[in-house]
Amino acid sequence: MVRFLDLQKVNSRFRDEILEATQRVVDSGWYLLGQECHDFENNYARYIGTSHCIGVGNGLDALTLIYRAYIEMGIMKPGDEVIVPANTYIATILAITENGLKPILVEPRPDTLEIDDSLIEKAITPRTRSVLIVHLYGRCAYTEQIGRLCREHRLKLVEDNAQAHGCCYGGRMTGSLGDAAGHSFYPGKNLGGLGDGGAVTTNDDELAKIVRALGNYGSSRKYVFDYKGRNSRLDEMQAAILRVRLRHLDDDNEHRRQIADYYYDHLDNPLVNVPMRTAPTENVYHTFPILSPQRDALQSYLRERGIETLIHYPIPPHRQACYAEWGELRLPVTERIHDCELSLPISPVLTFDEARLVCQAVNEFK
Repeated sequence: MVRFLDLQKVNSRFRDEILEATQRVVDSGWYLLGQECHDFENNYARYIGTSHCIGVGNGLDALTLIYRAYIEMGIMKPGDEVIVPANTYIATILAITENGLKPILVEPRPDTLEIDDSLIEKAITPRTRSVLIVHLYGRCAYTEQIGRLCREHRLKLVEDNAQAHGCCYGGRMTGSLGDAAGHSFYPGKNLGGLGDGGAVTTNDDELAKIVRALGNYGSSRKYVFDYKGRNSRLDEMQAAILRVRLRHLDDDNEHRRQIADYYYDHLDNPLVNVPMRTAPTENVYHTFPILSPQRDALQSYLRERGIETLIHYPIPPHRQACYAEWGELRLPVTERIHDCELSLPISPVLTFDEARLVCQAVNEFK
């Protein structure tokens, strides 16, 4: 069996370090808003290249709190528009609508699966306040065109960096390319904990202060509440584990790139399309997506050969029941991607022998 992602094997490599870290938390008697979270925030901010990192409960909260903070700052108000890729995971859209903002769905490029920067400008209206890019599948979605448009139109550039820890563009980390970024530390991420967790990174002092207060019930001082906040904090146990995982992130990402290179060099089936190859540092291959018009049959065939795969994602946001108001919307590129996408196994512990079996099976599919 070639597992899609063997989390037990991923974390067992660092078993002693993780046990030492968790024992340190247990022995400290301090389990929230303590030294472990403080140290992880400082380490991750330094790694990303921002002035601030604020630990929160999960990746959805990270994005939601960014936009809530912009509303509290008077930069946005309910009804304002946020341009966002149409083919993202639902959490990206939920963060917008939870704040009463309006998502403006823009199609991706079929060769990169990332937002098509040539379509952004015509989507800008007098109500547009932000562009939210998603580094989907671990691939950098930022372009110079996106940066220029945000500067010219005075739009806040927010990054969904849930799948791209350690990805770079022009020598800078994703998560530091815009005005603010949301990160997820869900266990299956490139930088994953042993439970939920997330963070916001930014160089904006005021935004950081408000996000931190909003995630702590709206309080910056005990029992004093400046905002109607929520409980969204990165706990000490997850922070301690993430400190361990962060030390190994670059090595893990390099192995992912080597597996991806093997796939690019050895996948050869006319029924399968592979997204355009990037510069090495611009993709950390959270997943390795392929597109096939016979996706479901291919997935069944690979399952019979003992190869696990996943679909990211079978139903696009505009076709979900929770957004029934978009029922008449037609986004053909997005819909094709969601109908054809299949993610092959890739992880820091996938072996080249396993990658060879995957390529052989994909190539033999007819």
